[in-house]
Amino acid sequence: MRITARIDEEYEKKIKTIQQVTHLNTTEIIKQDLDLLYDKTEKIKLTSKEKNQRLLDMLTGTAGGPEDLSENYKEYLYQGWKEKHDID
Repeated sequence: MRITARIDEEYEKKIKTIQQVTHLNTTEIIKQDLDLLYDKTEKIKLTSKEKNQRLLDMLTGTAGGPEDLSENYKEYLYQGWKEKHDID
């Protein structure tokens, strides 16, 4: 596919700077930028459920403590305060 595009001086300067640093031609610069934007777009397409699942997957196993903590949290709090404040 052949593309013709009009860009202002600011973008022209940016392309020239990229070319000087990377030694890529304009076509390669545009291709790489499109790849980056495409990857970003694909990440945005995740559904809310998928995003939530990824978050849960990242958080799984990050907390430490007894397995029955949710059931006996009051007892664990009491024991912690007892040790911390020297309570009998």
